[in-house]
Amino acid sequence: MTILLIEPYFSGSHQQWAEEWRRYSKHRIDILSLPGRHWKWRMLGGAVEMAQRVLQLKEKPDLLLVSDMLDLPTFLGLIRNHLAGVPIALYFHENQLTYPWAPNDPDSKLKRNHQYGFINYTSALAADMVLFNSAFHRQSFLQGAENLLQQLPDYQGMENIEKIRAKSRVLPLGLDLKSLDTDSEPKKNTAPLILWNHRWEYDKNPEGFFQLLFKLQEEGYDFRVAVLGAQFRKSPPVFDKAKKQLAGKIIHFGYAPDREAYTYWLHRADILPVTSRQDFFGISTVEAIYCGCYPLLPNRLAYPEHIPDSYRSLFLYEDESALYARLKQLLLAFKHIKELIHLQDFVARYDWSTLAKVYDQLMEQSTK
Repeated sequence: MTILLIEPYFSGSHQQWAEEWRRYSKHRIDILSLPGRHWKWRMLGGAVEMAQRVLQLKEKPDLLLVSDMLDLPTFLGLIRNHLAGVPIALYFHENQLTYPWAPNDPDSKLKRNHQYGFINYTSALAADMVLFNSAFHRQSFLQGAENLLQQLPDYQGMENIEKIRAKSRVLPLGLDLKSLDTDSEPKKNTAPLILWNHRWEYDKNPEGFFQLLFKLQEEGYDFRVAVLGAQFRKSPPVFDKAKKQLAGKIIHFGYAPDREAYTYWLHRADILPVTSRQDFFGISTVEAIYCGCYPLLPNRLAYPEHIPDSYRSLFLYEDESALYARLKQLLLAFKHIKELIHLQDFVARYDWSTLAKVYDQLMEQSTK
């Protein structure tokens, strides 16, 4: 079958997901995309450009798969009968109903941020099938949509929440985890190596992460730090502070130049303390777990889904004090950390070698 995948924000994890699925799927997947920048404009205006491109297509796909960055009702209004009868699946990488807004965002200050969440809501209504990358994401979206509708003056359409729920399901992100396998032995760390491998943005709570390290440093604990992850023009200022204050402990600071370098640091690191305020899935966390890094994860968001029930007391924490206490214990016992981890096989289920078949079968079912 032929699947037309429309992604108005073709960058980062959105691009990686689309290209990797195309590579591993048994079906033909054609991608229509726009560069991954100006995300608000992509949500507001991307549908117009995408519709114009679809109208130029000579072949009719068997299935249309679009991302959460597309205003689906506007798109459908512009193409009208051009793709009549083609089923439409909507994949949510994130959503603007429950994504925490930056405190300095002008739209948030002016109460203009609801329009993006409403686009996600109406797109979910218009789709034939709605897919979420985690169970947490599905539930938070449905609750967020309900909260939004309750603020409307009339004709709230609360019954639409159940309509969306009925046609939604969880489909985890496929990841190329096997590309992180390595035959080389990582260097032996003389001190425990703490890892940050997330985007340098406010929702990942770098302030909370580095405050932990500042406190450990003040109390005289021996450790090293590797700071990876994508950087942005306006990254939180705590990164500059940390670079100076932890100068004697930092052995890497900045974006890994390639997959090989990224893989090296993931295998070398010992401990991954995650302090994020928001994660609908947690790609960087899953990658680090797969490479044998000991995770300390908040018992919320999507993180519990990456840990077997019988191990949750070891890897999930309830609050900052519990995280700090557990982190100190691991620093003292870091030479035995590799013996304590049995999570790699559990998260390996997200590899495309497993999930590509699940994706393909689900798409086939949606066209019947």
